[in-house]
Amino acid sequence: MADILRAVKGMNDILPASVPRADRLPDSALWSWFETTVRQVLGRYGYQYVVTPIVEPTALFVRGIGEATDIVEKEMYSFTDSMNGDKLTLRPEATAGIVRAMIEHNALYNGPLRLWTLGPMFRHEKPQKGRYRQFHQLDVEALGFAGPDVDAEMILMVRALWQALGLVIGRDVRLELNCLGQPEERRAHRDALVAYFEQHVDALDADSKRRLHSNPLRILDSKTASMQALIEAAPRLADFLGDASKAHFAGLCAVLDAAGLEYRVNGRLVRGLDYYNLTVFEWVTDHLGSQGTVCGGGRYDGLIEQLGGKSAPAVGFGLGIERLLLLLQELGVPVPSSAPDAYAVLPSAAALPQAMPVLEVLRDAGVTVQMHAGGGGMKAQFKRADASGARYALIFGDDELARGEVALKNLRDTSAEQRALPLANAAAWAAELRTA
Repeated sequence: MADILRAVKGMNDILPASVPRADRLPDSALWSWFETTVRQVLGRYGYQYVVTPIVEPTALFVRGIGEATDIVEKEMYSFTDSMNGDKLTLRPEATAGIVRAMIEHNALYNGPLRLWTLGPMFRHEKPQKGRYRQFHQLDVEALGFAGPDVDAEMILMVRALWQALGLVIGRDVRLELNCLGQPEERRAHRDALVAYFEQHVDALDADSKRRLHSNPLRILDSKTASMQALIEAAPRLADFLGDASKAHFAGLCAVLDAAGLEYRVNGRLVRGLDYYNLTVFEWVTDHLGSQGTVCGGGRYDGLIEQLGGKSAPAVGFGLGIERLLLLLQELGVPVPSSAPDAYAVLPSAAALPQAMPVLEVLRDAGVTVQMHAGGGGMKAQFKRADASGARYALIFGDDELARGEVALKNLRDTSAEQRALPLANAAAWAAELRTA
C-alpha cells in the first residue's frame, strides 16, 4: 500500500463536525456561521465584498509592508515563475493586494470605498496553536476617508461583530489604542529610539540588535523579560506628536467614549507593518495564551501613493479567523445548530419517485432536509436520523405513500405523537418544520 499523503505542516483541513479529528481546530459549520455573521454585520455598515488573487508580485509586499519587517525578511512564500521569470509571492496579508487592485482599476475615481474580503494568507513560520502557515483572515478596508470618524466606525463595527458572535467586551476581548503620528513625527521618534538603544546595546537581545537600525520601533514590542525595564524607559512616541495628530486621536477617542466603548491607550502598541500612521488598534484576549491578538489594524494614509496611486487616506484591519474561532470554542460560546430541520427516512427505493418531489417542495420553502441514501433497515435509518441532529423524521413508508401521506415523527420530544401529513400539500406545512 502506498504511503498516505498528508497536508503540509501548518496548513490545515477544515472538516465537518461529523468527521472525527484529534486536534481542536474549528469545524466547517462554525466556520460557515462566522462567515454568515460577517456578511450580515458588514453589510449593515455598507461595506462591499471584493476578491483579489492569492498570488501577487513579490515587489508589492516588499514595497508595501516594508523590506525590514519580519514578514518580508523571513516569512513570505516566494518563488520565481518558471514561465517568465516573474518573482511572485503567496500573499502574507490582504491590504496590499486590495490597494493594488483599487489603483489598477482606478476604483477611487468616483469617490471613497468601503471594502472587505475573506480568504487564505501564507506565512512561513513555526506552527502553533492559533498560528499557522496557511491561515485565514477577514480583512476590512475603508479607502479615501481621512477623518477619525471612519476609524471610529470601523472599531465600532468590530464591536458589533463581537456582539453578534456572543463575545463579551471587557471579559472576553478588550480594545487597545495608540497613535503613531505622521511619518516625520515617527522619524524624529525613531532617531531618538536609535540613540537611546545604542547607549544600552549590550542589554538588547539578538533580534533587537538586528532591528536597531532597520526597524527600531519593533524593539518596543519585544517580549524578552530582561528588556522590559529598558523598553519602559525608552522615548515615547506621544512626546513627538504634533497638534494635528493629537487632534485626530482625540477625535477618535471622543466618538468611542460617546458610544460607551471601553478602551486602553497603550503607548507601546505598534503594528508589524511599516505602512501604518496615526490610529492603530488591537482587540486582545487573555484566553489564548501567547496568541492574544485576535484583531488589529489602523490607518495607512501613505500606502496608496507608495504603491503608485494618487495620494489618498485609508484605514483598515485584519482578523485571524482560526484564532477567533478557537477563542469561541475556548469560551464555550453557543453556536447556532447546523443540523437539518428534518431527516427523510425511505424504507425502500420504490418510495423515491413520490418522496423526492416532496423534499424539493420543502427545500424550496426554506426547510433543510437531509435524505437517507444507501439503503438499510428502519432501525439503521432512524439511528442516522437521530445522529444528524434533525428535530423531525419524515417517514415515507409504503402504507403512508399508499394514502398520499408522509409520517412526521418528532425525534427530540418522545412524548409527541406521530402525525400524518398530506404529500400534495407539502408547501402548506413546510413552515411548521422550519420555524419549530
